[in-house]
Amino acid sequence: MDKTATAILDNPVAGLIDIPLPTAVSLWPQTWTSRIAVALLLAGTVAAIVWFVRRWHANRYRRAALAELDHVLRSAGEKDAVSTADALALLVRRTALAIFPRETIAPLSGPAWLDFLDSSYDGHEFSQGAGRALGLAPYAPRSVAAGDVAPLADLVRRWIRTHHA
Repeated sequence: MDKTATAILDNPVAGLIDIPLPTAVSLWPQTWTSRIAVALLLAGTVAAIVWFVRRWHANRYRRAALAELDHVLRSAGEKDAVSTADALALLVRRTALAIFPRETIAPLSGPAWLDFLDSSYDGHEFSQGAGRALGLAPYAPRSVAAGDVAPLADLVRRWIRTHHA
């Protein structure tokens, strides 16, 4: 026996030849229509993310106003109803100044201010409901009942969340 035959008998695995592996399968789509679909899906995803981030940044004034509203309501127990209503009136005015032009908001007071709030809210609760307490606040002294603060706070919260520019 020759040397290679002896080596194969001693180690049967030594004479095996490696099996050639198939080429790797590409994860990239093979047809042009599927490539276009993937590209459109990626573009749509990027556009949705950009839209979400812009909307999130554009509504940061709402988040700040809602946080301040929560702070005003937490500290309402230490204040009387009039000072709480004054704080809510200032909060609504500052929130409106954050989004609407100053030239539009600054001169408004009384019924004109309430009409503006109604038109930006698509309701009538400011001029005919609980929001009437905001008409001259904090510029004119008036009496606000303690029971009027909760509906006013709810109205202010809804306005902050849903007003439109």
